Amino acid sequence: MAFGRLERTEASRPMSDINMTPLIDVMLVLLVIFMITAPLMTSSLKLDLPKAEGAKPTDAQQFVTLAIDPQGRTFWGDEPVTLEALRLRVREAAVRNPATEVQLRADKTVPYGRVAELIGVVQDGGLSRVGFVTESSTAAPAR
Repeated sequence: MAFGRLERTEASRPMSDINMTPLIDVMLVLLVIFMITAPLMTSSLKLDLPKAEGAKPTDAQQFVTLAIDPQGRTFWGDEPVTLEALRLRVREAAVRNPATEVQLRADKTVPYGRVAELIGVVQDGGLSRVGFVTESSTAAPAR
């Protein structure tokens, strides 16, 4: 009797590797989304800032943002604060670094007296560098 070979060829084994291509694609899409949305999330407080020619951005190493909305409410960054809480935060910032700059963003409808009052609070707290944030005017008026 003739018998065939008793050796069997091994069947193809299932692939147990993870396909990385879809994971990399998803990661790159998320990276692009975050790169586009991050600059838009710098301030969620909507203000109608005054326009000024020649306004240049500051190069301050350390700064805090103080804002006044059209209703006269005060914000430390994007968080609403009372005048007493603002005094405490300014003192804490002055203790940490007396060279900290306060970037003041005030809606153009806010009375000058309210802005001057906040500048006084900031200076009483120990911070002397105050910068006014404005929008740059796109077209210079003809003279």
